[in-house]
Amino acid sequence: MYLDFLVKIPEVSGKITRKTKNGITYINFEYGREYDSKRKFNIPKRATIGKQSKEDASMMQPNQNFLTYFPEVELPDERFESKRSSCLRIGAYVVLRKIIEDYGIPEMLLRYFSRNDAELFLDLMLYTIVCESNVGQYYPDYAYAHPLFDSGLHIYSDSKISDFLSKITVDQRVGFLNDWNENRDHREKIYISYDSTNKNCQAGDIRLVEYGHAKDDKELPIFNYSIAYDTTNREPLFYEEYPGSIVDISQLQYTLEKAQGYGYKKVGFILDRGYFSRENIEYMDKCGYDFVIMVKGMSNLVNSLILEHKGTFEGSRSCSIRKYGVYGTTVKRKLYVTDEKDRYFHIYHSNGKLAAETEQVEVKIEKLAKFLKEQQGKVYEPGERIQEYFEPFISEKDGVFLFAKEKEDVIEREIALCGYFVIVTSQKMTAEEAIELYKSRDASEKLFLSDKSFLGNRSMRTYTDESTSAKTFIEFVALIVRSKYYTLLKDEKEDTGNNQNYMNVPASIRELEKIEMIRGLDRIYRLDHAVTATQKTILSAFGLTVADVKKAANRISERLKIVDEVTKKEVV
Repeated sequence: MYLDFLVKIPEVSGKITRKTKNGITYINFEYGREYDSKRKFNIPKRATIGKQSKEDASMMQPNQNFLTYFPEVELPDERFESKRSSCLRIGAYVVLRKIIEDYGIPEMLLRYFSRNDAELFLDLMLYTIVCESNVGQYYPDYAYAHPLFDSGLHIYSDSKISDFLSKITVDQRVGFLNDWNENRDHREKIYISYDSTNKNCQAGDIRLVEYGHAKDDKELPIFNYSIAYDTTNREPLFYEEYPGSIVDISQLQYTLEKAQGYGYKKVGFILDRGYFSRENIEYMDKCGYDFVIMVKGMSNLVNSLILEHKGTFEGSRSCSIRKYGVYGTTVKRKLYVTDEKDRYFHIYHSNGKLAAETEQVEVKIEKLAKFLKEQQGKVYEPGERIQEYFEPFISEKDGVFLFAKEKEDVIEREIALCGYFVIVTSQKMTAEEAIELYKSRDASEKLFLSDKSFLGNRSMRTYTDESTSAKTFIEFVALIVRSKYYTLLKDEKEDTGNNQNYMNVPASIRELEKIEMIRGLDRIYRLDHAVTATQKTILSAFGLTVADVKKAANRISERLKIVDEVTKKEVV
């Protein structure tokens, strides 16, 4: 390959020769001689070091051989300098791009964004997945060392990113979500796991940010963020952002209305205990939605059911659900006196939970007893929480606390309930079917974990409503892609039994990042080395082969060549 500049033809007496072929004059350098003992003379050893310039016969366009044999020659300043790394990491990009294109995400974005903005959106999305960060100031470093969706391969500054985020509109966000949900199969019965978290917001005058019940309390204002996740097809469906002071239980009814608006009819909701209320149950009935919900707290109804059936199923082999290490039985009852429908209460017992929860009760009582002993002889009246477990004795004369006696029946009853939990369903099913459905919400919980831990979105670091909503939107689309990546990798592990350490999302992305393209002296990018056996295993989970990587590398190389040519012309 010949370089894109000219140098003077070396003046080495007797060592430089010229050979013209097809109108091109090649410059050859004699770098040595080899004696032929049979023919009794020296045979010159030559290498082509360049092509003679047609404009100036004293100059030539060198190749890599020239750099090898004449390393001391000072090269001229190049006409343009590449603005990207000489080493591009392409593995994760190739895999994630395939998922994005299989979902048709670029086409959906192009309905609401210009091509340049849609491409930047996709690049920011990949940045959050690959680098596990949402910090805009580090995006240029990512773009410098990775291929991009951007057709011009522009490395935008953090100020450009900030400007882009501030211009994403409500119509663009809503339009994409409508298209995404319209493309889902509304004919099949699905179960939607709905859960929420909250995000700290460090500064700025943001409409949704308020002080509330933070799950990761850093004494910062928060806003709430929830996701509806299709556990049947293992895909996020839609998300919500709402003020930090609104509690989960009161938001659910608005979510149910949105699900109807997106066209979901044959739906069941899988909910955590935080959403359990009579009003929410009645509203799901009104919408025609089934539900699978963990019962909140230790309500009297649940306690009575547990104690009524305690000892009737815990050791029965027919009630064993080995996959989850529990025993289960099902009872049909109404949830409340005026309930018009029978519900199905699935009662479970876990020996593991029994030991842990019994220890927790004992430790709690011990701490309370120690505290009460320290109050003896002082003017003190225990609060309701303490009087739930202890009967206090206080001097009527001066209000001095004397001692307290355990309420043994209360403590024994609480210990008797240890190891049990209850799931309520609207539809008739077995205890095993109910816990299987409820456990499927683990995927949505992992989604929140990946959002905060692996997409860098624990805190938003934004200062305006527009930027906050835009980051949340990009994050949600990134979750769609990362969720698919996770499920394909998980399926591969289950199908092949491969439980190697690299078969998880963060480790596999790090491994794929080792697939690199290196820029040669001719400015052409090529794969630096063969794909390893580990990388082949990871690629196979996504239906990709080494040949696919090579094709992608060639496409990336061609794009870079075109962009470099354009850049050189602009510089000149």
